[in-house]
Amino acid sequence: MAYDADVIVIGAGLAGLAATAELVDAGRKVILLDQEPEQSLGGQAHWSFGGLFLVDSPEQRRLRIRDSHALAWQDWLGTAGFDRPEDHWPRTWAEAYVDFAAGEKRSWLHRQGVRFFPVVGWAERGGYAATGHGNSVPRFHITWGTGPGLVAPFERRVRAGAARGLVDLRFRHRVTSLTRSAGSVDTVGGEVLAPSDVPRGKPSSREVTGAFELRAQAVIVTSGGIGGNHELVRANWPERLGTPPERMLSGVPAHVDGRMLGITEAAGGRIINRDRMWHYTEGIENWNPIWPLHGIRILSGPSPLWLDARGRRLPVPLFPGFDTLGTLEHIMRTGHDHTWFVLTRKIIEKEFTLSGSEQNPDLTGKSIRDVLGRARAGAPGPVQAFMDRGTDFIVERSLPDLVRRMNALTEEPLIDEAALRGEIVARDREIVNSFTKDLQVTAMRGARKYLGDRLIRTAAPHRLLDPGAGPLIAVRLSILTRKTLGGLETDLSSRVLADGGAPLPGVYAAGEAAGFGGGGVHGYRSLEGTFLGGCLFSGRTAGRAAARAVA
Repeated sequence: MAYDADVIVIGAGLAGLAATAELVDAGRKVILLDQEPEQSLGGQAHWSFGGLFLVDSPEQRRLRIRDSHALAWQDWLGTAGFDRPEDHWPRTWAEAYVDFAAGEKRSWLHRQGVRFFPVVGWAERGGYAATGHGNSVPRFHITWGTGPGLVAPFERRVRAGAARGLVDLRFRHRVTSLTRSAGSVDTVGGEVLAPSDVPRGKPSSREVTGAFELRAQAVIVTSGGIGGNHELVRANWPERLGTPPERMLSGVPAHVDGRMLGITEAAGGRIINRDRMWHYTEGIENWNPIWPLHGIRILSGPSPLWLDARGRRLPVPLFPGFDTLGTLEHIMRTGHDHTWFVLTRKIIEKEFTLSGSEQNPDLTGKSIRDVLGRARAGAPGPVQAFMDRGTDFIVERSLPDLVRRMNALTEEPLIDEAALRGEIVARDREIVNSFTKDLQVTAMRGARKYLGDRLIRTAAPHRLLDPGAGPLIAVRLSILTRKTLGGLETDLSSRVLADGGAPLPGVYAAGEAAGFGGGGVHGYRSLEGTFLGGCLFSGRTAGRAAARAVA
């Protein structure tokens, strides 16, 4: 039987676009399938902040950040905690990825027109020993144009391939099967869904209008993870993180449903590290939602007081921006799904950023004037909109009024005003003390020694109960689903492996579907800025390997 293309790519997110672009460069004919309409091209990457993990970059050096491959590899190993026999390929991918991040990654992107915001962010600071979890230095490089700016060059390359007749873009094609006809998996079957003109990210119709069957010499699965499927998230929830939350927000659209993982597994592919996942603890309900249970993550500086549902401070080093999964594990042991930030107007003006392209119109729109406007007094526009309209934000002049409204927002009044006042007063004493045993205060002072944090990320330390810094603000935080860290096991050529370790003939995987490489390149935890980069690196690898295989 004749082939319909050299390669079929399933999933038009960033990994799928990167793979397809490489196939086009090699002169291969590609069919790119996606169950969503064309307006959702780029997938989750479109909604992202565009953060990328780079090592020893010019941006770092300008800010006097001393980074190195050795330091990055130390941080990766201390964060990943590889400890399973099936971590062979994930660790191998991790070595290759750190080489990429410290090597050609920036120049490769730069040649395609990608540029970076000059201030490097310091995500996942850890707070443990030097060889433990976390970034020893700032490495979070924000793409100028955020997620859409990173998607753009790869979309451009794919559309150029379509103009040359090398790429057939087929949206509203939902895959239901992968089958063999001549030894290798070469047949992709599925359903054609009704056309949909819903805006990007909105749930689209699942009405079936037809069927399709396509054949190619190779298939690349780049369909994403399970973050939009709360039932699947709970089914894979690890025991080490306690009982799954009863209430979660979604950091990804509903179509991130994990269907293709099951389909590829049914065809013979092996999924590993199902229990490794990455969810955020600083989620707030989007006052203007696009998808169901749409949540936004707060990217906070180090100053807010972080309290559990009963108003008790989280333990060291669970400060904002230090240890995402450590914080999640602690929260799930408290018996409640939510926590609180308590802060002041001065802190929120300087330290609050909301993750995502839509919440950063200045960076997304590449407006230098608007970015400079962040230095003006007042909260950033998107943050102020949540203060005015968000159900999770409470603004009050007095602590009693703040606590009264905090208790009114939850099912039962859990916070005692006198106990919370005691926590705040004790913390405020440390602020006016040039010596301190409060490690959060030490962290705040340390952050301000880094120019990037001092300029735009960390408020001058002050008492929370200082009337001049007010009003007081409380923010209810929920668990926000995001990334699947496990996935289809792949070798360093992105070939999907079957039980026993042999490649599943004809099948490749990249992006979140492959755990961003190998079936779990991050191990248990991420250093941040490594998800989009993992999509690019694994997508590029899969595209190049498949191109060689079908030559």
